[in-house]
Amino acid sequence: MPDMKETATNLGAFREVPFMGVIFVVHEAMKRGFVNGHPDWSNLGQGQPEVGPMEGAPERIADVHIEPEDHAYGPLEGIPELRELVAAHYNRLYRKGMKSQYSADNVCIAQGGRLALSRAMIALDATSVGYQTPDYTAYEDMFNLHLSRIDTHLVRAHPDDGFVIPPARLKQEVVERSFGAFIVSNPCNPTGALLEGDALEAWVAIARQHDISLLLDEFYSHFIYTAAGEPARGPVSAAPYIEDVNRDPVILFDGLTKGYRYPGWRVGWALGPPAIVESLARTASALDGGPSRIAQRAALEALEPSRADQETTALRTVFAKKRNTMLETLKALGVRFAHEPRGTFYCWGTLEDLPEPFNDAMSFFWKALDHRVMTVPGQFFDVNPGKWRKPPSPYEQWMRFSFGPPMDNMVQGLDRLKQMLAAD
Repeated sequence: MPDMKETATNLGAFREVPFMGVIFVVHEAMKRGFVNGHPDWSNLGQGQPEVGPMEGAPERIADVHIEPEDHAYGPLEGIPELRELVAAHYNRLYRKGMKSQYSADNVCIAQGGRLALSRAMIALDATSVGYQTPDYTAYEDMFNLHLSRIDTHLVRAHPDDGFVIPPARLKQEVVERSFGAFIVSNPCNPTGALLEGDALEAWVAIARQHDISLLLDEFYSHFIYTAAGEPARGPVSAAPYIEDVNRDPVILFDGLTKGYRYPGWRVGWALGPPAIVESLARTASALDGGPSRIAQRAALEALEPSRADQETTALRTVFAKKRNTMLETLKALGVRFAHEPRGTFYCWGTLEDLPEPFNDAMSFFWKALDHRVMTVPGQFFDVNPGKWRKPPSPYEQWMRFSFGPPMDNMVQGLDRLKQMLAAD
């Protein structure tokens, strides 16, 4: 792999901070003329959904009324109105008729998902934390800041299991390695794999029975598809399987970034027992100072029940069509899939059947950039805290393709990949 560090002549007391995978991709594309929204580029590497008008969705929120108190610092855990609304949102979607209900005390608002997860990393005690690969690239950087206190342990998700860790294997790992916590994205970025139903219920039960803090990154919870590629009836979350929202050691992370298509607002949240929520808020006093009151004010409209349901229903319909188009095209090009995505807006495929040099993800990436198409090589998702595991990565022939862009731009990118491979 080429050296991904930027040359610096005088960092002084500062260290060189490497780019995360997607940021590296964008940085290299910008050297070649890419800017966000450039019509002659196709960003099949992007980690955000299309953010403009969308068929069947409500009109985009274009303005927000600012209250006089919004000019002041806000509560570290978020304004009460939004915390109450998020709790009601989860009770409505996932906990109807259940005795234990979320309240504002179970909700901590943060300025985006990465910040919510970073707060959780800071709040963890000295413990052993399990994680899977492939998974979200940012976890590595979050871990790296706390390796003096946190002992990390890899559990690889296998292609034969559809890149999902079966509950029996999770239980074995938890018992043998004495995990204090486990973090995973579900649906998974980059694989699109989905824990649901009995398997997800079993994960929650394992956390409860063994007192494991289960950190579930559910930012793609509304991007759900059937095995046949149809839009699913609704979202997937661990929330229905939690017995006592005030005691079960399960912390859920989500926000407006993906499922409501407002990534620029930087509104995320964590749900969990009140004692954990309070600890997360306390970390904010040193880390970030609390979320923007203005962004939270706007979020109140986005989570209004009828608007929220219209948005997420339209999202599944539109993205299911893009998923199917991308899968069909990539398969025709020779990309192979261990499983087809049941969640997210990513296709995770192996290039091993393609001719050289396209059967190597980094080579494919550089060639695609020459055709003004961005992709993300698989080794970026081989989460490796401290870089203790040495190359090669098992994902050097895997690639993440995003169907986040609008359909016409996505198809433009796929057509260029066809041309690239045909010209070889």
